[in-house]
Amino acid sequence: MQLDDSFARERFPRSTKYDRDWMIANSMGPNAVWITEFLSEALELKPGMKVLDLGCGKAMSSIFLAREFSVEVWANDLWIPASVNETRIREAGLTHQIHAVHAEAHSLPYEEAFFDVIVSLDAFHYFGTDDLYLGNLAPFLKKGGQIGIVSPGLLREFERDPPEHLQPGWAWDFASFHSPDWWSRHWDRIGKFDVQTADWLQDGWKFWAHWDRVCEEAAGVKGDAEMVETDAGRTLGFVRVVATLRETERWRS
Repeated sequence: MQLDDSFARERFPRSTKYDRDWMIANSMGPNAVWITEFLSEALELKPGMKVLDLGCGKAMSSIFLAREFSVEVWANDLWIPASVNETRIREAGLTHQIHAVHAEAHSLPYEEAFFDVIVSLDAFHYFGTDDLYLGNLAPFLKKGGQIGIVSPGLLREFERDPPEHLQPGWAWDFASFHSPDWWSRHWDRIGKFDVQTADWLQDGWKFWAHWDRVCEEAAGVKGDAEMVETDAGRTLGFVRVVATLRETERWRS
């Protein structure tokens, strides 16, 4: 019996256009279509804009952005070959709008000031916690352009060890999970960006756990649902951060 997605359909109305089986087949963690819709609510996306989708996975986020907002997307990922994503993009009928690129986040093959918007869904925490990363990414964005991310995160930081109720399911790389306040400070302190949004998806833990259960039931892929359900929103969820590249830096370049 399939799990009921009605609560998610109400929260993410644009996502109802996307086939459930397609989302399951292309899932690499949280539902990329849902969290891309959440991010898009805080972005100013206009037809024809050039968008870098950094760490796009299987390009579901790129397909959503191209289809819903008529933007041109560079679907950039390291783990998924460009040829594999090209097939998915062709099947979606979007080869004229989406360009698949295989590149590492620290070695991007783009011209300076090429993009109007940079997005990253369930990926930025893997590389963007580096103190210098955002500053080195900034040259690829036009002045006044936006960057936006959604990543798994914490409602608030803890000193060292995770709360006891999370420890049985905690993995070492969850050290990259941070709170909205942490991300806001992290981005603001380099002086290149003005942070507009640093917030939290209401009931995000429910969407996280639910989608893990859906994928477990449909494909036998076990995720973090048990840990997230035990936490019940006390610690874990999804962080959204959006910032604009300043015309002039606050500090010397």
